[in-house]
Amino acid sequence: MNYSDFEEKKLRGEVIFNGRIIRVERDEITLPNGKEAFREVVRHPGAVCVVPVTDEGEVILVRQFRYPFREVLLEVPAGKLEAGERASEATIAEATLRELKEEVGVTCDRLTYMGALYPSVAVFDETIFMYIAEGLHFGETSPDEDEFLEVVKIPLDELCEMIVRGEVPDAKTQAAVLKTAYILNKRGEKK
Repeated sequence: MNYSDFEEKKLRGEVIFNGRIIRVERDEITLPNGKEAFREVVRHPGAVCVVPVTDEGEVILVRQFRYPFREVLLEVPAGKLEAGERASEATIAEATLRELKEEVGVTCDRLTYMGALYPSVAVFDETIFMYIAEGLHFGETSPDEDEFLEVVKIPLDELCEMIVRGEVPDAKTQAAVLKTAYILNKRGEKK
């Protein structure tokens, strides 16, 4: 069996909800065996996240309240892509630099792309583009008017341990931080 045998084909669809950030669609599909089924999909414009690593090996993170979970979470700086920003690698990198500056007040000398993350493949089409920021320069933050953040620094090794212990439940933060540790270790720059 080859992978094309797994493809589900859309027959028709409807928009159930169209909000400010997401759109929810309900599609009628044909399964690989020819039977019909339904899929509900949440459409999202995509996002970026960045792991800012200081020369001392600390990661700059934010703590913020996340309404769906009703708790304050520790996360890497991140943000939603605006219209047109998903058009190219350059515009995605620009969005990453914007979020880095807004959320933690940092600019950087080097921005390294680490790949894409699909955080919830069964329901969301969101793609999060992950980066490492190095050669950091510190300035003032300028969060969006509806963002309330606390900026914190944690040594990379300690943050990896926190992730392994289950203390950092955010998927993008787990993936991006562990990838960063792996990449820096492979480069021989283990902090």
